[in-house]
Amino acid sequence: MAEKNFRLQCTVNGHPIDKMVDPTARLLDTLREELHLTGCKEGCGQGECGACTIFMDGKPVDSCLVMTIQAQGHRLVTIEGMAFEGRLDTIQQMFVEEASVQCGFCIPGMVVAARALLEEKEDPTLEEVRYALGGNICRCTGYHKIFRAVLRAAKIERQLRLEGKPSQLKDLPGVHPAPSADRL
Repeated sequence: MAEKNFRLQCTVNGHPIDKMVDPTARLLDTLREELHLTGCKEGCGQGECGACTIFMDGKPVDSCLVMTIQAQGHRLVTIEGMAFEGRLDTIQQMFVEEASVQCGFCIPGMVVAARALLEEKEDPTLEEVRYALGGNICRCTGYHKIFRAVLRAAKIERQLRLEGKPSQLKDLPGVHPAPSADRL
């Protein structure tokens, strides 16, 4: 058992974290084992599959490639922190409605990657969606329903903006607090 001799201070899903952890652990392991945020998954452990993707300061990162010590002072958002006031993020909701989820293992990373795309591009093309999700591997599906869910989420969010209605997220994912402290 590694020694927990590093005081991690960061923000996870809108909540301040101040916890003694193993500084040599991967961020993926710290999130899952110490903070009990099991949405990000270990697929390959080499940054190739995207299953462990989270946001660090608004940018997607493979948490299997980030050491816990590198999270010091940063703002992290996992799939658990993407819901707002008890509602799923638009992308999460479209994944459900488009039946994009099969086994579900890859979905948290896919959703984070899709959110990163929609934060950069309001109206992505199918080709841009394919490229943005290219670092995420799904072994169950042919990706068509996933792509359709992302494009549909983009359309809904564009319509909300045109109508002057607030979208479910503010400027970047995770700027709002998670619905309850027990979910971090």
